[in-house]
Amino acid sequence: MTARLGSSARGRGAFAGAFALIGLLLVAGNLRASLTSVGPILDRLQSELGLTSLAASMLISLPLLAFAGVSPIVPSIAARLGLERLLGASLAMLAAGIVLRSVGGVWLWVGTVVLGVAIASLNVSLPSLVKRDYPRRIGQVTGAYSVVQSVFAAIAAGVSVPLADASSLGWRLSLGLWAGFALLALAALVPRILRTGSPRDAAPSEVIALPGGGTSRDQFSPWRSALAWQLTAFMGVQSVAYYILILWLPSIEVASGISPAAAGFHLLILNAVAIIGSTVCSALIPRFRDQRGLGAVSGLFFVVAALGLAFAPEWGAVWAGCGGLSGGISIVLALSFFGLRTHHHRHAAAVSGMAQAVGYLCAAAGPPAIGLLHDATGSWAPALWTLGGIGVLLMGLGVLAGRDRYVR
Repeated sequence: MTARLGSSARGRGAFAGAFALIGLLLVAGNLRASLTSVGPILDRLQSELGLTSLAASMLISLPLLAFAGVSPIVPSIAARLGLERLLGASLAMLAAGIVLRSVGGVWLWVGTVVLGVAIASLNVSLPSLVKRDYPRRIGQVTGAYSVVQSVFAAIAAGVSVPLADASSLGWRLSLGLWAGFALLALAALVPRILRTGSPRDAAPSEVIALPGGGTSRDQFSPWRSALAWQLTAFMGVQSVAYYILILWLPSIEVASGISPAAAGFHLLILNAVAIIGSTVCSALIPRFRDQRGLGAVSGLFFVVAALGLAFAPEWGAVWAGCGGLSGGISIVLALSFFGLRTHHHRHAAAVSGMAQAVGYLCAAAGPPAIGLLHDATGSWAPALWTLGGIGVLLMGLGVLAGRDRYVR
């Protein structure tokens, strides 16, 4: 009888654990879908709403700026509300922002800002949740949610035009549908939210005992830590590298004689291989004592992609694959570092907030800077050499951030 009860309890525990992980992955699926659904129908938005190219580009830039502005304050909000409540409130805000954006007019911009703030909160909170609930599986869980994030980002982009063509609602249906996905993730979190007490009841002591001796304060500022700045620099540089390649790869290839159709297919290859890179990286992280080798390899693939596009553009599919591997490996590393390099989930949240604030500012500035360089020189060659230099910098930062050290 006792054995049967024990087995039943273990079964319930395993089910609860699996359901919690599914909820986390559903949250991750919402991190990019509402953004990538815009690009394929951007021309329709411009035509129907009379948007200039600059105004249309702000539909992507505004969320990135919101990421940068909101990320530093998310950890303090999480400490007051608790992670589950903050995630739930953010998902509700995301659904509201998506709906508002779909109305059009001034609400297009209001909704874009609201969903940007919501995604920023989710971005910062998830690494902290992984650190708290999966301290021995940080790499694997981070890799899993990065893959889910990428898969739903690709799905959202792929179905955007068919959805817009399927109804008289047009682009409004294509963008607004993702509010339902945010509510689905919220529904999966509700049981955890209801079980979670006040964060004050479970607040850790002000001083945290560290493995191997010594202590660290629960409330601390990562902005004064050299290691935190190295993690932040890695996050920022990998963001710049990936967003530049995502935006400009087709233009670079077309300028070198590749057909637009082939260039578009190479972008698909980049995104598909990025998922493979994320999966492989998450599997390799726990197999090494530190991540210096993975950090160096992530930058090396980007250098190869840049040099390949410069000297042998006819092999564009290969270089797109290298860029995808770089992006997939580096994003999993960047997100995993927040947990791997901290002793406490609140420390992880603070470093995540800092790194994502700076990282997304860089991501917002990088692609326009490369575009300006191209316009000033009339050639993509200087831009590609610059990308190669970014890859070398990423290699060095990967080695620094990959050392087995902790932010204190």
